[in-house]
Amino acid sequence: MPGTYQERPSLLDGAVLWRREADPAPAPGAAAYPVLPDGCMDLVLVDGRLIVAGPDTRAHGTSDSPGGRFAGIRFAPGTGAAFLGVPAHALRDLRVPLDEVWEKGAARDAAERAAEAPDPLGALEEFALRRAADTGPWDPVIRAVAAGLEAGATVGAAADAVGLGARQLHRRSLDAFGYGPKTLARVLRLQRALGLVREGTPFAEAAHRAGCADQAHLARETRELAGMTLRAYTAMTAARQARSSAKTETPSPSGSSTTA
Repeated sequence: MPGTYQERPSLLDGAVLWRREADPAPAPGAAAYPVLPDGCMDLVLVDGRLIVAGPDTRAHGTSDSPGGRFAGIRFAPGTGAAFLGVPAHALRDLRVPLDEVWEKGAARDAAERAAEAPDPLGALEEFALRRAADTGPWDPVIRAVAAGLEAGATVGAAADAVGLGARQLHRRSLDAFGYGPKTLARVLRLQRALGLVREGTPFAEAAHRAGCADQAHLARETRELAGMTLRAYTAMTAARQARSSAKTETPSPSGSSTTA
């Protein structure tokens, strides 16, 4: 993604804090890097407003203004909905102002405090920690399901591990993740595979190690979920890394770490 990007683990369990500054002078005709599905939800501070990035089932293009600055917290899969107090499926594939999710006064106060703070990212983390303390601990069943699927377990094995039937798991997954466990498993599997591809692993080996049937299976999943071919993804990643190396920047990951 053009510009600079940094991230670090948050004190909020499982969350990641990130900040990004868009390129102040993007090259004419430069293509926007897509944000790929990652099973997460984000709360993003942009232009003095807080935006909720819902769980994605497809790639989203970015719409940065030159030099735009973003600060966000990316919640672990299954935890964003509990933080926001709304079912995740209501925000699926959406970018929504927080004041459309919460009472306007509370959303506006949170945004103003973060925007006016010397360290907006730190203020955003403090806000998230206070809110999480009020909402209580994350659902351990949902966290276990997410961890199992992220590790490559089948949906059936993940359900058995927490003692849920197929219908119960699907219903709870819609509320927590924004979609059913099969879709979450696909998204997390694609992230595992593309992580290997970014490391230089050959396509066929990456497909096998990530849990795909074969390279053709991975190619289909990449087209359907990322909206591009594997070769286009590797070319995009190489261009991003070259740009980052030239500027001594940290390349942005593929997840939902910005708004579209």
